Amino acid sequence: MTTAIHLNGAARYRPPWVPLLWCAPALLMITIWSVGPFVGTIALSFTDTSPLGMGGAFVGLDNYRSILQDPAFWSATGNSVLYAVIAVPLLVVLPLLLAQLVHTRLPGMGFFRSAYAAPIVASVVAVGLVWQNLLGEQGPVNTVLQRVGLIQQAVPFLSEGSLILLSAIALTVWRGLGWYLIFYLAALSNIPRELYEAAELDGAGPTRRFLTISVPGTRLTMLLVGLLAGIGSLRVFSEVYLLGGATGGPGGEARTLPFFIRDAALDPLTGNAGYGAAVSVALFTLTAVFAVLAQRFGGERDA
Repeated sequence: MTTAIHLNGAARYRPPWVPLLWCAPALLMITIWSVGPFVGTIALSFTDTSPLGMGGAFVGLDNYRSILQDPAFWSATGNSVLYAVIAVPLLVVLPLLLAQLVHTRLPGMGFFRSAYAAPIVASVVAVGLVWQNLLGEQGPVNTVLQRVGLIQQAVPFLSEGSLILLSAIALTVWRGLGWYLIFYLAALSNIPRELYEAAELDGAGPTRRFLTISVPGTRLTMLLVGLLAGIGSLRVFSEVYLLGGATGGPGGEARTLPFFIRDAALDPLTGNAGYGAAVSVALFTLTAVFAVLAQRFGGERDA
């Protein structure tokens, strides 16, 4: 079937490359600010450039060989992967449950929608300082746990590596709830309400309606949230820095890959910008693998 297209005089004689010309400024900016630094990082990873920009001799694959034999690199990689493994499922499921709750038409739900979205506008620094006070050994969390008899002595949330990591994950999940809640509310609003009413007439309870209507109806949103949460978890830095300090906890036990990159590349005494660039490429590769696996898993579920 042929579709008739009526063009006015100006459009009829417009060269086909004119739309490409309109896109040229955006493509130029992307090339300058994204593609250029990425290519520069790859090139830097084959050198031994100092943090001050001196040196820069070509060393081939030495930096990559070094990171494979560096226990600190593997420790940071393990922390980043653990961070993603714990945070991503929570950031996929909890906002969906909250969205389903506040999506119901009950009095007062507008307040809860605003309350859950509040962390979005809060500065991560301000939030980190609040959580430092909450999780301190003399803070409200330890005080409450001791008074109800769950613990005998204060839990070192901010002074033990594994607990710092778990505390940072909790902070990340808390900050992400409101953001991803908005995604799920948009997806739920696109599901016809008649489906819920028909299921209710058939005797389906709230749990069954959630599992058979809401979950399938938000599957693509769940994939998007999982993808964004995974990439964000692998790149996390601020939460660990605010709760664990500049060293990433005692002995750097809670350091993630971005933390390790900072230490490896920017230390003025022992840093090596080329080595840090090689770790950055490794982090990019890990993130790309995660993104491909997430899309492939989501594609198989949709097939």
